[in-house]
Amino acid sequence: MLNGKWKLPLIISLQEGPLRFNEIQKSLGEITPKILSKELKDLELNEFVIRKVFSTTPVTVTYELTPYSESLERVIDELRDWGLKHRERLVKNRKSELVEA
Repeated sequence: MLNGKWKLPLIISLQEGPLRFNEIQKSLGEITPKILSKELKDLELNEFVIRKVFSTTPVTVTYELTPYSESLERVIDELRDWGLKHRERLVKNRKSELVEA
């Protein structure tokens, strides 16, 4: 359900609140519109994201996290903490290698 390069960053970008397609794309950087569309559809099918269409001119579409997606918060926090510790470990090991050389 959360496989691939973009699903977790996409969920993290939507944690701040509803965003339009272009706003999501800008927040993620290098994602193509085609891939973003596919990822949003996958997340919508798995009930992590809600797509809301507003009858404005032009039509406005926003994406937001579902209440169910809050169940991922602990997992995302743990992954973030692990990533920070891992990066810290790598930096420490590289510094010690430079000192030994």
